Amino acid sequence: MKSHLTRRMFLKLALASLTSAACAPTQAVLPISVPVFAPPTQSEPPTVTPTPLPSADGTVAAFLTAWTNSDYAAMYELLIEADRSKLSLDDFQTRYTDVLREATASGIKSELRSILNDVERATASFHADWQTAMFGRLGFDGIMPLNWEGGHWAIDWSSHLVHPQLNDDYTLVRLDQVPVRGNIYDRNGLGLAVEGQMVTIGVVPGWVEDMAHVLATLSAITGASPDAMRTKIANARPEWFVPLVDVSPELSIANDEALSSLKGVVRRDRKVRAYRTGTLAAHLLGYMGAIPPQELADWQARGYRGDELVGRSGVEGWGEPYLAGRRGGRLVILTPQNQEVARLAEATPRPGDSIHLTIDKGLQADAENILGQRQGAMVVLDPNTGFVLAMASYPRFDPNLFVKGIDEVTWNRLTSDPGRPLVERCSQGAYPTGSVFKIVTITAGMEKLGLTADTTYTCTGSWDGLGGGFVKTCWKREGHGVITLQEGLTQSCDVVFYNVGLALQNKDANLLPAVARQCGLGKPTGIGAVQENAGQVPDPDWKLNQWGEGWVPGDTVNLAIGQGFLLTTPLQVAVLISAVANGGILYRPQLVSRIVERGGTERVSQPEVMGQLPTTPEQLAIIRTALEGVVTRGTAAFVFKGAKFTAAGKTGTAETGQENPHAWFTGYVPVDAPQLAIAVIVEESGEGSEQAAPLFRQMVEAYFARQSPAATPTPGPAPASTPIIP
Repeated sequence: MKSHLTRRMFLKLALASLTSAACAPTQAVLPISVPVFAPPTQSEPPTVTPTPLPSADGTVAAFLTAWTNSDYAAMYELLIEADRSKLSLDDFQTRYTDVLREATASGIKSELRSILNDVERATASFHADWQTAMFGRLGFDGIMPLNWEGGHWAIDWSSHLVHPQLNDDYTLVRLDQVPVRGNIYDRNGLGLAVEGQMVTIGVVPGWVEDMAHVLATLSAITGASPDAMRTKIANARPEWFVPLVDVSPELSIANDEALSSLKGVVRRDRKVRAYRTGTLAAHLLGYMGAIPPQELADWQARGYRGDELVGRSGVEGWGEPYLAGRRGGRLVILTPQNQEVARLAEATPRPGDSIHLTIDKGLQADAENILGQRQGAMVVLDPNTGFVLAMASYPRFDPNLFVKGIDEVTWNRLTSDPGRPLVERCSQGAYPTGSVFKIVTITAGMEKLGLTADTTYTCTGSWDGLGGGFVKTCWKREGHGVITLQEGLTQSCDVVFYNVGLALQNKDANLLPAVARQCGLGKPTGIGAVQENAGQVPDPDWKLNQWGEGWVPGDTVNLAIGQGFLLTTPLQVAVLISAVANGGILYRPQLVSRIVERGGTERVSQPEVMGQLPTTPEQLAIIRTALEGVVTRGTAAFVFKGAKFTAAGKTGTAETGQENPHAWFTGYVPVDAPQLAIAVIVEESGEGSEQAAPLFRQMVEAYFARQSPAATPTPGPAPASTPIIP
C-alpha cells in the first residue's frame, strides 16, 4: 500500500522538528528531504484602503456661529447623543445664559483656530471674546472634542466649552459692588432726593430656635405678615441670611432690646433713597421701581442683576445713567461650597453723579401750596432761558412709597385713583386751551392774511359766518360792538376770531395748524427729564386719517378759539407765552441745571433755542400790548386790581363736554423786563379769569416775596463745559 502524507500531518511533523531543534543541544542536523505540497490555487483578497472622514471644521464653525447668534437650539443639535440624553435643551441653554448674564455679556465673538482629526475623534481649538458691560472684553481659548457619530461629527460637550475654568459642579458668579446713588438737588444745592438709611431685619434659619415665636414678634414690631415672612424663608439654606422686612433706623432703635433677644435675627444697615420733603416736586423727581420682566434682558446687559430698584420716571428715570454711577464687582468661579477657585475679572465701582435741578425748592413749595388740592397744573419758567423754576401738579404722590419696592395694594390704589396722581399734568396732561389759543390765531392772521391791529370787526353777540344753520355765539352775549383785532384779543371777543379763522380757512385750511406748530404746539418740547405728551394740533390730513372725514370750515373756526380737536400741555403754553415775553424766541424748557461728578467735573446746561415765533417784531408788539390790556382793562382786570407789579396775560375757558370748563391763565411779569412766565390750568372749575388768574397773581406775589439772588435764574458758566444731551 502506498502511503500518503497529508497537509495536516506535514504541519505536525514540521512543528515537532522545529520544537526538537529548539530544545536539543546544538549538533549537526542532517537535512531531510520533505515533499512540498502547494495549496489549491485561489485569487488573493483585495487590499482595502479606508475612506478618510470629512473634516470636523464645519461642525465646529456651525456651533460657534450659533453661539454668536444665541441660537442655543442649533448648538444643542450638534451635541453627541449621550450628551443630549442626559442634558435637556432648557438646561443646556440655561448653562450658557446664566454665565453670560453674570458676566454682563452683550455679545460674543468666536473663531476656530485649529482642528486635529484622529480617525473617529477630533479636537478643535477656538478663541472666544465676551463683550461685557461691566468688565469690558473678556477673551479665552477653548478646546472642543468631537466624535464621529451616525455619519457626522458631533460635539462631546461639557461645561468647559462655556468657559475653560468651569466644570459641571462649578458656577460662574458676579459678586456685585453697588455704588452710592447720586443725589438730586434744587438750583441752590438743597436736597430733594438724597441718601438715607434703612435697617433690613432678617434671619439665619439655622440659628433660630423658635421660628414661630420669632415671626410673631417681628410681625408685632414691623407689621409684616408672618405667612409672608415664612414664605421667604421656605427654600433658604440654614446658613443663609434671609432679609424679611425693611424698617427705619428709629424703629430699629426703639425695639432694640426685643430684637436683640431673638436668636437667629440679624439686622443690617443699608443705604436707600430718601425724599425728605415728602410729596414736594414728586412728579419732577419721579420714583424708583422694579425692573419689569419685559425689560430684564436689556437691564442685565447694562450690568444690573435685575432685582434692583431703578429710576422709572421723572429725573430718577431720565438720570439713571448718571445717578446710578458705574457698578463694580468681581467675576469669579465658585465651588458648590461657595469657595472661590478662580477670579476672571474685576471692575471698580464709580459712585453716582449728582443732578442739580433748575427749580427753586421754596418756589416749588409755593406753587404747590397755591395750587392746593385743585386738580390741575402750574408751570413757572424763566422766559429768558427756558429754565424751569417750578412745576406743580395735583393730585400728587409720595415717592417714599417706592423706596423699598412698592407693594401691589399700594400700586393698585395709585393706578386706579380717578385723579391719576402719578400723571405729571404739567407735561403729560393734554387739554384744549380755549381762548389762550387766540394768541396763535392773531399771529396767523397778521402773518398770513396781512391783518393789522386796527382791522375792524362788528360783534353783535352772535355770528353766522358758516350759514344760518350754524350760528355761533360770543362769550359776551350782548356783543362787543365795533372792535379792532388788537382789542379783540384784549377782550377775548369770539366773533373777531371766528372771522379770522374763517378767513384763514378760505385761504388755506392748513395755515392755522402750521402756525400753531411753529409756535411750539402739537409736538414734545424736548424737556427730557420728565415724560411729556406731544399734544395734538389737528389739520385736514389728521382728521381724514383719524376719523375718515374731510376737514370743514367749522373745524378751523373752532380751532381759532382753541376748541375742537386741539390738545396742548401746560408746559407748551408756558413755552409759548415765554416767547411772547422775550421777543419771540422759543427756548427749550430745561429742568436739569447741571450734573456734578464725584470728582467735581460739571456738565452745565445752557439755554437752548428751538425756534422762533412766526411773527415780526411789530406784530409781536401788537400782541404784547393786547395782553397787557387783558390785565389792566380786559377779561382779567378785576383780578389784578391793586397789584404791585405789571403783568400781561391771557385768560382761557375751554369747554370739555363736562358740566364745568377748564380754567386757564397764562402770562408774564414784569411787562418791561420779564422775569417769570407762568401757565395755570384748573380742570373743570369754571372761568379762567375767576379760577386760574388769581392763582397766577398769588404765584407772582410769592416770587417777589422771595426776592434774592437765587430767585432770578441765570445761565450757568461754561462755554467750556460739556452740554447736557437729553
